[in-house]
Amino acid sequence: MMTFRLFLREFWLFGLKQASACLFGGAFLALILATRFCYPPGFWMSRYDFLVLAALGIQGLLLALRLETWDEAAVIAIFHVVGTIMEIYKTSVGSWAYPEASLLKIGMVPLFSGFMYSAVGSYIARAARLFDFHYSAYPRMRWTMLLAALIYANFFTHHVLPDIRLALFAGIGWLFRHTDIYFTVDRERRSMPLLLGFFLVALFIWIAENVGTYSQVWIYPHQHHGFALVSLGKLGAWYLLMIVSFVMVSLVHRPMLLRRPARKAIAG
Repeated sequence: MMTFRLFLREFWLFGLKQASACLFGGAFLALILATRFCYPPGFWMSRYDFLVLAALGIQGLLLALRLETWDEAAVIAIFHVVGTIMEIYKTSVGSWAYPEASLLKIGMVPLFSGFMYSAVGSYIARAARLFDFHYSAYPRMRWTMLLAALIYANFFTHHVLPDIRLALFAGIGWLFRHTDIYFTVDRERRSMPLLLGFFLVALFIWIAENVGTYSQVWIYPHQHHGFALVSLGKLGAWYLLMIVSFVMVSLVHRPMLLRRPARKAIAG
């Protein structure tokens, strides 16, 4: 039975490890918000171009201080490419827009936007190392890769073909229905259903997206006349993207299986 004192200790350590896992994303989001209010008007470098160089600087600093591994940096690079491709298509069909000028861009997409996807990959890779993730009943890699490919394709094809996201949600539920994620905060190994873990991370990304649109670094069509909350429907989109992110990270950091789990629930 977990005592209250042990609960407080683990809760504190959990927060510290989560903050460490979010180093890249947290620092980048803080810069996005800070430049909304503090960036000098008329400065020779655009805000968007500054964010590109700042993201590269954060990345270099984390590597120099050995707070991030080169494998994790590789994950960030892959996510930048994957995210930028999606951004190019989504902005072309009017899903969202970047209202400010920049030089470092491809089409209508400033290059810093790819780092927002990279932040998700960075978090997953760092959390896996810091919390010593293990899994039970993890599905075969070929099925997770197929599912991720279908999800990624649907982000593009649903503009011209029927949207299959409900089928994709059903596929996620079926594929990971027996999968638990095991993590170590202090000494004891804890666990939760992996599907719940996906949702919690997607929820925090949705909150971060609201911070991003509040800073007007990008805007959705319903936000052209002022800030409004990002729709809850985007939470489902982030849940789907979480699967893509998780599977991509699993190609670099192969999931460690817990063959004989002595399950200890998260509640203790």
